Amino acid sequence: MMPADNATRSTRRRTGVGSPALKFVRDIVVIVVIAILISALLKTFVVRSFYIPSSSMENTLLINDRIIVNELVPNLIPIEHGDVVVFTDPGNWLPPQEPVPLNLLSALDAALTAVELSTADSNNHLVKRVIGLPGDTVVCCTAAGQLTVNDLPIDEPYIQVPDGQSQATKSPFTVTVPDGKLWVMGDNRYNSADSAFHHLNGSPGGGFVPISSVVGRAVVVSWPAKHWGWLGNCPETFTPLAH
Repeated sequence: MMPADNATRSTRRRTGVGSPALKFVRDIVVIVVIAILISALLKTFVVRSFYIPSSSMENTLLINDRIIVNELVPNLIPIEHGDVVVFTDPGNWLPPQEPVPLNLLSALDAALTAVELSTADSNNHLVKRVIGLPGDTVVCCTAAGQLTVNDLPIDEPYIQVPDGQSQATKSPFTVTVPDGKLWVMGDNRYNSADSAFHHLNGSPGGGFVPISSVVGRAVVVSWPAKHWGWLGNCPETFTPLAH
C-alpha cells in the first residue's frame, strides 16, 4: 500500500494543486485584487480623476486634459485664493445632460473609472479658479482693467483675454462673498460661464458656489503627457491678500 504522504503528493501532481504555475496565477490574482481595493479607497477618500470638457480654463487647462483632484480639500485642508477647484453644479450652471446609454462599453468604463484606470464622468462638475473667499469683496475693474479683492488690485498672469480687450473680464460687477460660499472664475475670462457670468445673468444663488459643493482641488494635469504639470494657486498673485 502507498504511504499516505506519497499518495497526497501523487494526488497533488495529478490535480495540479500546489504547482508553481497555479501559485503564480493565484499570487497575481491576489495582487490585482489588493491593488483594486487600494485604488478604490484612494478614489473614495483621497484623490479623484476628471477630464476637462470645455475651454473655460484655457490656457491653464485645455479641452480633454485629465486632472487629479485632492479630495482632502476642503474637508481637511482649507481652500485658498487661487486654488483651481472642481465642484458639482450649484444649480443650473450646466445644460441638461443626455442620459448615458446602458451598454457593455459604458459598464466597462464605469468599472475602470471605479479603480482609477479611466476618468470619472465630468458631466455634473465644473472647474474654476477661486478668486473670492467668504467675506471678500470682489470688484471689476480698475482703470487698468484689473480685478480687486478687498480693494487690492491683483495681477493675474494666468488669464486669457481676447486681443484688443484690457479688462480682466467682460462686465463690471461688485460683490461681497457670503459665508460658506466662493466666487470662482475661469481663466479664459471672456469664454467662461463662471460666477461673474451667472451673477450678471441673475442665476439662482447669485453666481456664488457653496463650499459644500467643492469636490476637491486640482493638483496636477495627468494626461496627455505633454501637458503634465503641477497646478499651483499663484501665490505671487494672492499673497498680498493675506497681509
